[in-house]
Amino acid sequence: MEQLVHGRARSGGDENFFGPFQTMHRARMAEPAKGAQWTGITTALAADLLEQGKVEAVLTMVPDDEDVWKPKPALIMTPGEMSRARGMRMGYAPLLALLEEAQRLGIKRLAVIGIPCQIYALRALEAELGLERLYVIGTPCSDNTTTENFHTFLALLDEAPETITYLEFRADYQVELRFADGRQRLIPFLSLPISDLPRDFFPLTCRTCVDYTNSLADITVGYMAGQGEQWVLVRNGRGAEMLAGLGDRVVLSTPESAGKRAGAVKGFVANTERAAGGLPLRRMPNWLRPIVSWLQPRIGPRGLEFARARVEMKAAETILHLRREAPAKMKNMVPQHVWSIARPYGLTPRQDESRSSKSK
Repeated sequence: MEQLVHGRARSGGDENFFGPFQTMHRARMAEPAKGAQWTGITTALAADLLEQGKVEAVLTMVPDDEDVWKPKPALIMTPGEMSRARGMRMGYAPLLALLEEAQRLGIKRLAVIGIPCQIYALRALEAELGLERLYVIGTPCSDNTTTENFHTFLALLDEAPETITYLEFRADYQVELRFADGRQRLIPFLSLPISDLPRDFFPLTCRTCVDYTNSLADITVGYMAGQGEQWVLVRNGRGAEMLAGLGDRVVLSTPESAGKRAGAVKGFVANTERAAGGLPLRRMPNWLRPIVSWLQPRIGPRGLEFARARVEMKAAETILHLRREAPAKMKNMVPQHVWSIARPYGLTPRQDESRSSKSK
């Protein structure tokens, strides 16, 4: 599918982690958009396509009428309306169901903003849609759950979860919360109540994601290597066209990389092996958490090294959970690049776990 979309598959190096790309940037809007999750790059890209008449509509998510955290698919037809799509949503939502509505309306030039699993399905359907032009803006995966489960998570974070208006996992190892009264609160990753969540909080499909970085999008906009800004991967000519459309409204710089990821990933793999085997997680002693939380953003993996670490963690998680819960699916669900990413951590295909091992 990478060959079909980009004209080539990933070619090693950082492409083995992040998928095919032409250029990679740290980025921010020169003037941040009000209500944006970061500075508004994703919605600005889509709004520019509408402004320039390159698309007739943008298929994306907006808040549900009754729950601002719940995503609802929408076809947006005017640049000004893109402000409705700013911010983060959490929960399952049938984004591509509105493709039928787009066809009914006779839309031939379309942009889609989606997470990896939505974009995979979109690419599988693309040839049947009869579109003259399709622009795909991808965001990296963030592990999904039901909106109801997400409200449970918010309730574990704060005594007044109904007042939380913003949540973001940041690349400095902290979660940022904002509240209706203007307050801001930062929670170190190590202080999150992850071990208090039910075992099925994240579905197996999210625990076995093999494309965290949305490699089939034309352009990917996320946070992982941004170090306080956003991280943009231009994957093909359409992606380059979209980024160029923002001109000097977007400020670009070169991503940096610091720290070593191996120790963090090894610890994650060990804990995931225990969890996948039904054993309790090894909890860090409470007295040690503040010390490690202080050290992580200073000596832990940062920038591109942080992004590589997250991709390696997802690769290991995929193999370990599938191996336990759906072993027969492994040869069809684990691509070769995932095995190569996980190999340094002692995870290699067993008999019948990959197509190549079966043939041998």
